[in-house]
Amino acid sequence: MQQDIALAGRRILVVEDEFLVAEYLGEILRSAGAEVLGPLGRVPEALAFLRTETGPLDAVVLDVNLHGQPSFPIADELIRRGIRFVFTTGYDGGAIEPAYRAYPRCEKPFREEALLAALSPAPA
Repeated sequence: MQQDIALAGRRILVVEDEFLVAEYLGEILRSAGAEVLGPLGRVPEALAFLRTETGPLDAVVLDVNLHGQPSFPIADELIRRGIRFVFTTGYDGGAIEPAYRAYPRCEKPFREEALLAALSPAPA
């Protein structure tokens, strides 16, 4: 699979508050060759991680809702840093504030191929 090659060696953070979903995401990403960081399940925890992590971060899988709190402050920090991310959500596109609707989104249950494609770097 082409995405397997594209994610090899990439460091991807999982920000997801549902344990089984986070485990599933980790399996998908590891099988595609990525190094998985996390999971982190709360907005303050993820923001603290971003402030203190010194290694490279290639992409983030970001649940829209973390324990009832929107993850948009995390998205803002990722945008500021130029880090690729994909929103995951069990809701339709209307659950995402208009300012963030242009960013990639995978609805749960998501297709593995769509998730990997959204995280793969753009071809050079």
